[in-house]
Amino acid sequence: MNKSKQILNHSAAHILGVAIKNIYPKARLGNGVGDDDQFFYDVDFATPIKNEDLQKLEGEMKRLIKSNMQITAGVTKTKTEAKKMFEQSGDIYKTDLIADMTVDGKVMFVKIGDHLDLCKGTEHIRYSSQVKAFKLTAITGAYWRGNAENKMLTRIYGVAFENKAELEQYETAQEEIRRRDHNRIGRELELFTTVDLVGQGLPHMMPKGAKVLQILQRFVEDEEERRGYQHVKTPLLAKKELYELSGHWKMYKDGMFVIGNELFDDEVFALSPMTCPFHFFLYKTSIRSYRDLPVRYGETRILFRNENSGEMHGLTRMRQFTLSEGHIIARPDQVQQVFDECLDLTNFLMKKMGIQDKVSYRLSKWDAKNKKKYMGKAEAWEKSQDELRTVLQRHNLPFVEADGDAAFYGPKIDIQASNVYGKEDTIITLQLDFALAERYDMTYIDENGEKQRPIIIHRSSLGCYERTLAMLIEHYAGAFPTWLAPVQAVVMGISNKQDDYVDGVYKQLQQAGIRVERDLRAEKVGKKIREHTMAKIPYLIIVGEKEEQDGMISVRTREGDDKGNMGVDEFVEMC
Repeated sequence: MNKSKQILNHSAAHILGVAIKNIYPKARLGNGVGDDDQFFYDVDFATPIKNEDLQKLEGEMKRLIKSNMQITAGVTKTKTEAKKMFEQSGDIYKTDLIADMTVDGKVMFVKIGDHLDLCKGTEHIRYSSQVKAFKLTAITGAYWRGNAENKMLTRIYGVAFENKAELEQYETAQEEIRRRDHNRIGRELELFTTVDLVGQGLPHMMPKGAKVLQILQRFVEDEEERRGYQHVKTPLLAKKELYELSGHWKMYKDGMFVIGNELFDDEVFALSPMTCPFHFFLYKTSIRSYRDLPVRYGETRILFRNENSGEMHGLTRMRQFTLSEGHIIARPDQVQQVFDECLDLTNFLMKKMGIQDKVSYRLSKWDAKNKKKYMGKAEAWEKSQDELRTVLQRHNLPFVEADGDAAFYGPKIDIQASNVYGKEDTIITLQLDFALAERYDMTYIDENGEKQRPIIIHRSSLGCYERTLAMLIEHYAGAFPTWLAPVQAVVMGISNKQDDYVDGVYKQLQQAGIRVERDLRAEKVGKKIREHTMAKIPYLIIVGEKEEQDGMISVRTREGDDKGNMGVDEFVEMC
């Protein structure tokens, strides 16, 4: 926690409250909050304000800051005095906050110049001029006290800094976020869209976005098969009894989409949030020898999880998503070997995508103080956590340990990556499971002819495909490497006189397996080049009268690098 930054932002929230009241006297203030990152104020405006109104508020805040108002904490009033003051001003939300701001029978205030605002915090800046730089950043809606049954207020966000250089750094970082934000780029490049009528967390993949996912899926599945995985296909829903057996119904029911009513229906189903139980029953279709293990199942699977509406974000948090799912059933003596294989696969895939330097590792352990959340005995948890720690150390991977982040059936290695906002998302998980084999009565016959319980490794090779796409969009700012680009080249003519030649080159490239488009519009070639460059297509192929006569093509990159004239076959080799 950055205490000085928190104090600065908290004080700036109070100054914003004064500015709002000065410009909009009829506005009713809610609560002002500041933390390490930003400040905000919730307000009930008589007339809704817009983004362009922020400039007016910024101007008033600058005036107040320049006036060097003194800020004094610890001012008190009786509850009666406070209530009367807010009733006179019409600030019904402040009246609602009185109980929260009462200490030892006194209502706590902070004085900003001649203004009073509720606040039981003791640490503030002493003078408004200590806010050397600030910016109001956004307007959103927020239910009063976070309760959807209450009125929706207007929330105004801002950031405050101790000097102008920090503000400039912030603005540069924000511009980089805007430049790389997958929500914006994904829509501009026609990769995906969302439809309000369909619902939150349910993105639609457009042809180009679907093509990228198809490329990734085929690449991953082919690589898994080379490494001994058998690919399977399992149902998208199952009876609740399946999840009762696994423990998911008890531990995870609120995160599932349930079909039917337990009180009235003979059969209640749930959309699948994971594939584990399905793969376990595939394993149980025959008797397994110790020589058969490890058994590796892989599946590209659509999964469903009932996320809260406020947690939904683009392609990184969804209610329906596609996972490169897999389970390995192994002997206890094979655990280290199997985790080595899993890490080798994920590292190979991340290097291929160029994101190996973006990730960090976390050993997610159980919470020994809250054993009711987990299956199995303490000895099994400690042993399995030691094994995963050894794997990470042997691979020389820096990692942190997180108590309480394990799955209920075993510890896991989480591979994390930060998005453009600095928030870490888990992109790949490798989980060790020593509990569910017993629940599902999974066995193998050992070398002595005795039945034994296997160990299960739940793993993903690439994680959620949509989330990976979001990460790739942000990492490359939409300019995918050629092998991954949905359109690798576009062919265009200097004029429509070359349309037949353009069409011929287009067909040759198609036959060679290049993902190519042709632009036959009656537009100037300069405009076409600009538009396809903005669309981040790796190669722009331009043909004119000379190229047609020579049977050649002129090639340039989206970065503006002129590759000169070459034959189609030479281009295919280069591409």
